[in-house]
Amino acid sequence: MSEETKPAPAPAEKAAAPAATAGEAPATPPKPTVAKPGSKQTLTKPIAETGNLWMTRRNFLSRAGWVAFFSFVGTMLLGSLRYMFPRVLFEPSTVFKAGFPTDYPVGAVSTKWVKDYRTWIVRNDKGFYAIFAQCTHLGCTPRWLEAEGKFKCPCHGSGFTMEAINFEGPAPRPLERVQIALAEDGQLLIDTSIRFREELGQWSNASAFLNYA
Repeated sequence: MSEETKPAPAPAEKAAAPAATAGEAPATPPKPTVAKPGSKQTLTKPIAETGNLWMTRRNFLSRAGWVAFFSFVGTMLLGSLRYMFPRVLFEPSTVFKAGFPTDYPVGAVSTKWVKDYRTWIVRNDKGFYAIFAQCTHLGCTPRWLEAEGKFKCPCHGSGFTMEAINFEGPAPRPLERVQIALAEDGQLLIDTSIRFREELGQWSNASAFLNYA
């Protein structure tokens, strides 16, 4: 048979796709199974979606417990440090200079030092005395009413004369006087930590009244 009359060769079959090598993942990952509405099929999520969640309930409770523990330990440490280094309260001095005697007119009550030192300074025709501005009923601060010539407590109505004697209201005793003297520079020197009570006969003490003619 001549070459012209030879039949044409049959087309070669397409090469089969190479089989997946053992251990290799298929080219296209399988899609997650999604439950159809109304079916009882269980919905499964990919492992990567569920395995990498940080704030699971167990993780949350575990971390909350550790946070509470370290907060407690920190509080205890701070308390220990504060105990080792206690805070010190620096209160204002009870001793102060109140100016010169000539700054005070006779027959007047000075309220200049009530705010800072809770003290009235009174001058009469014989000298000076200082009154601590604390009601002897419940400790409120009375007010000097110049028009009425008396100290009046705004809390429960106790009244005291210019000399600090109680005469109205529930106050059980007179106001207390404090120590008054002359400093070396000639100024009035007041010490509110030293007080004198009239009912105990202490107003006759030399430090309770400053003679100044």
